[in-house]
Amino acid sequence: MVLLHDNIVGIDSAIFMHPTIWKASGHVDAFNDPLIDNRDSKKRYRADVLIEDQIAKYEEKIDKEVAKARKRFGENFDEEQFLTTNARVLENKQKRDALHERYSVAMNAMDLEELKQIILDEEIVCPISGTRNWTDVRQFNLMFKTEVGSTAEGASTIYLRPETAQGIFVNYLNVQKTGRMKLPFGIAQIGKAFRNEIVARQFIFRMREFEQMEMQFFVKPGTELEWFGNWKKTRMAWHQALGFGAENYRFHDHEKLAHYANAATDIEFHMPFGFKEVEGIHSRTNFDLSQHAKFSGRKIEYFDPETNESYTPYVIETSIGVDRMFLSIMCHSYEEEKLENGETRVVLKLPAALAPTKLAIMPLVKKDGLPEKAREIMDDLKFHFNCKYDEKDSIGKRYRRQDAVGTPYCITIDHDTLNDNCVTLRDRDTMEQQRVNINDLRSLIEDKVSITSLLKQINK
Repeated sequence: MVLLHDNIVGIDSAIFMHPTIWKASGHVDAFNDPLIDNRDSKKRYRADVLIEDQIAKYEEKIDKEVAKARKRFGENFDEEQFLTTNARVLENKQKRDALHERYSVAMNAMDLEELKQIILDEEIVCPISGTRNWTDVRQFNLMFKTEVGSTAEGASTIYLRPETAQGIFVNYLNVQKTGRMKLPFGIAQIGKAFRNEIVARQFIFRMREFEQMEMQFFVKPGTELEWFGNWKKTRMAWHQALGFGAENYRFHDHEKLAHYANAATDIEFHMPFGFKEVEGIHSRTNFDLSQHAKFSGRKIEYFDPETNESYTPYVIETSIGVDRMFLSIMCHSYEEEKLENGETRVVLKLPAALAPTKLAIMPLVKKDGLPEKAREIMDDLKFHFNCKYDEKDSIGKRYRRQDAVGTPYCITIDHDTLNDNCVTLRDRDTMEQQRVNINDLRSLIEDKVSITSLLKQINK
């Protein structure tokens, strides 16, 4: 974002901040999850996740009915008509919508008794014990506490940050004035965040320690919803530029808004375990800056030279979980591909711009001056790309090795190279090979693997 936009700057804020910051932001009082225990399995669950999974089951039943009907009727299948007339589909739709409405009301009111009653009425069972022997639902704060001080008696409680956003807000005035930034402008950062997730699950999708990329975009009050729409479009374009298919992404607009927001949506990616959030986009209003001004006793405003007035800016936030982003890329990129000769190759079809190793350089054999020539090419290219040198095993095994780790291109130096100054360039995805002059390698590969190749896709 900082590279793409002249009006967005970077920052690296502190992990440990004054506890009053978290009081002002609402995290001390409101950053909670509703938890419920199963008495038989002794396992603890998020009540909202159990109910959301139940809603998803109704959707799965609808999808199965559609799939069966499509298989039965073939080309004559009218899905729209089927969804509005089939009795089983309509029954599951009614149950899903009724549950969704009841759940939304309970969450908005944070009615813990109603959440438990929903779980009982829907006959939701513990995945471990298979029983419905549930405790009451109770709130659980997600922030990690620790203490600072030389003695236990004099220690003060502080928190590990559950998000990076508040570090941006408390540094807003500093960045705005030293950077001479004019509205609209953004402050972005990447860093660790920590949440005491009771149900850390699905590999690296939900963790207690994770990496966030967040950007807070400060705008004039009254323009926030327009900017919210702009950033929705921009961020979806960025995700789709990765080349994983537009059908694998969708927006999920929030019905239950956080205490600071007047609009919110998630960008969800189709993981192996369903559509899941990879990025959140929120219109945070002026809640955060106003709260920090209130608790600090200091004005946090922007003087608008065009209107000669001071006001507290509104904020549009984009927030990516880097680990979730990584998981989505790995899930889509990993393939076990059947070849024409009946063999199977494991290939990681990472977007070339994101692949950690761009190029593998391989002499065909370990003699006849080929390793020396390969090293010469390596020394020329390694300052421009992350390259790997590989001379062990047959060339076929080396290709497979690079396919498995996602290296987009392999260069093979053979005996003809010593005469014609050309090498064989192999493409990971197509396995096609072409002869390329050594002098043309850098420009040819740079066009394919640089981040600018990814950015071009955004603007299409």
